[in-house]
Amino acid sequence: MKLTLGFSPCPNDTFIFDAMVNGKIDTKGIEFDYVLEDVETLNRWAEEGRLDITKLSYNTFLHVVNDYALLHSGSALGNGVGPMLIAKQALDLSDIENYRIAIPGVNTTANLLLTLAFPQAKNKTEVLFSEIESAVLGGQYDAGLIIHESRFTYAQKGLVKLIDLGDWWEQMTAAAIPLGGIVLRRSFNNELCATIDGIIRDSVQYSWNNYPELAPFVKKHSQEMEEDVMRKHINLYVNEYSTDLGETGRKAISTLFEKAKQAGLVNDEMPDSIFY
Repeated sequence: MKLTLGFSPCPNDTFIFDAMVNGKIDTKGIEFDYVLEDVETLNRWAEEGRLDITKLSYNTFLHVVNDYALLHSGSALGNGVGPMLIAKQALDLSDIENYRIAIPGVNTTANLLLTLAFPQAKNKTEVLFSEIESAVLGGQYDAGLIIHESRFTYAQKGLVKLIDLGDWWEQMTAAAIPLGGIVLRRSFNNELCATIDGIIRDSVQYSWNNYPELAPFVKKHSQEMEEDVMRKHINLYVNEYSTDLGETGRKAISTLFEKAKQAGLVNDEMPDSIFY
């Protein structure tokens, strides 16, 4: 059986999927025809139903939950891992409705958190996540919403933090921050879903068993990133929730869905369970 799979070239994703797409573990007769794309492209493809299995932002999952079900492995959740709003200088957030803000994508969880925290912030423009810092430094935008490895580089570039939306979320909900998950078609039967879930779990474990060595697959797709930044990225975004969400992870995701509903950002017509 061959299934299509999409994930990002970021170190946390290549770390998770390396073993299963490169023949390092038993994939139970399943071959994965994979593609690496930035998260907003994957979000858009999820809305189109293009791939069998895909990484996506939890914000997008809110809108495709009737077509895709969430796996228990492969997710990016955690504490202290949230998106940050940055600028060239300190800005008064009470005036945020007047600021031009670069965001990594309308459908990203980062933008969902920004919307929940500052619903009055409407002047937002999509910019590739890796170009947001430069766009703010260049004056095209007053502020930028950064994700991924930008957490580790913005200060070095002379930018300042306006707010850590991860901290905001954790203080408001006492829950972990759901960033991205792995979903698969709801048309798949439970046995196949469970098999895929187990393969991803084994793939994560394989990478941890060989850590701190970084596989060539991880390095290849992070060529412009220093190795210490790769490791920080992996250590921050690949954690116990990536192996199995567990009760705490499932609760965090349910909380995100509920907050989005309360804010009128998603309709109430959803399946009984977001999982397979």
